[in-house]
Amino acid sequence: MNRRVFLATISAALARAAATLPANRNIRWALSLGLWNQFRPVAFTDILDMMRDTGFIGIRLTNFPHCFETYNLAPSQMLKEVKKRKLHVCSVSFGGPAQDPSQHDKFYAAARRAMEVLKEFGATELVIFTPSRLPPGADIMPAFDHMSDCYSRTGLMAREMGFRIGLHNHLGEMMEKPDEIELLLAKCDPKLVFFAPDTAHLHLAGNNVPATIEKFKHRIIFADYKDAKWTTPTADFVEDNGKVLPKDSEEAKFLSSIYDLGDGEIDFRACHQVLKSVEYKGWLCVDLDTARKGPRVSYERCGAYVVNKLEPIYS
Repeated sequence: MNRRVFLATISAALARAAATLPANRNIRWALSLGLWNQFRPVAFTDILDMMRDTGFIGIRLTNFPHCFETYNLAPSQMLKEVKKRKLHVCSVSFGGPAQDPSQHDKFYAAARRAMEVLKEFGATELVIFTPSRLPPGADIMPAFDHMSDCYSRTGLMAREMGFRIGLHNHLGEMMEKPDEIELLLAKCDPKLVFFAPDTAHLHLAGNNVPATIEKFKHRIIFADYKDAKWTTPTADFVEDNGKVLPKDSEEAKFLSSIYDLGDGEIDFRACHQVLKSVEYKGWLCVDLDTARKGPRVSYERCGAYVVNKLEPIYS
């Protein structure tokens, strides 16, 4: 084989490989660092390399700010490794006691620090998780009033810093059920507080996922695309790192109910039609909580679903 034919063959192979990866145009595809808590420790650079190879160009940092200690990297070192691979840190998972007005000043200070770090990475959105649910029978309205005040003030601070904040729904937290999502978003200033939904947590909490995306489509600034169907485990859930979750535990039931894109019950094509209708431009995070055959296999399968099922609708 002469040099010209060899180079043409290599170019064709690279073109075919690129065609199988997410396009990352209007929709920019990210992954969550949280998946790696289940697995034996690896270098952060190995995670970045796997992202790059499978076409996901962003990562949402979890366990912030302790993730820098976990991977023994200062923020500046992490930024250097991310930039080297032409990748991005797109947000962090942030939360705090927003329901407690005595803790609001600490909440604002922590949110400011998070956005200052994210700004160095070039990010513009902060994903905020709500506090844990109150005991059954407790009056939730005072807590929702305090949260809405806290989040609206945080949203104002964020706007002054060139950021937007998005509230994230989650099982076991204050913003879980359909009426709670609607109530909290209604109480918050819509010009300052946006929505960063998680499709799996919506579905498992009894929300109609496409209908929820449709209802709040003008406030969505970030979203987790994660498939799910309630599944009762038949055996203990054993993580790659050796941790064993009893099969009758809530955590085992939840992890058994999370699937790669296309393997669960969520109609992502309907969700994608909604995003197309508002010409959404931003991050979607494939926030896997488990990967039955390992992260690379799940990343490749989810990437293929994006390319084959979602990009024909909107990319």
